[in-house]
Amino acid sequence: MSYQEKNITVSLTSHLLIVGYYLMVWLPMFQAGELAANRLYSLWTVVILATILVNIIASILTNILLTIVEAIKAQKYEEPQFIADERDQLIELKGVRASYITFSVGVLISVLVFTFGQPALVMISMIVFFALAAEIIGDIFQIYLYRKGF
Repeated sequence: MSYQEKNITVSLTSHLLIVGYYLMVWLPMFQAGELAANRLYSLWTVVILATILVNIIASILTNILLTIVEAIKAQKYEEPQFIADERDQLIELKGVRASYITFSVGVLISVLVFTFGQPALVMISMIVFFALAAEIIGDIFQIYLYRKGF
């Protein structure tokens, strides 16, 4: 597994955990009809900050741990290769395109839901969800392209 694949896998795992937390908190509020603005604002803040911080920290820790494991296996330290060639850049661009398409469709659905009478809090909650879902789709697509051997 290449450096890029490992980073994408860590990103995917953290996004899945965060979307799981978001749905576990948001769905009971929605089903009970208790979409209070102050609770949703704090949930959105936690989710957005967690997405940023968890991805950064997880990526750093993964790189450190993998470097240590590789040094132990090889019995010497070798400088890790963080080089991204044209293939890696193309795969990343295709993943970003999949993310943008997913997010755009999600925003369209969210606006339609708002147009058909749901509160604005539901629309914004859906946009936050689709932002996370777009990252997950992009990560899955990139892993698929790496495994396919594109």
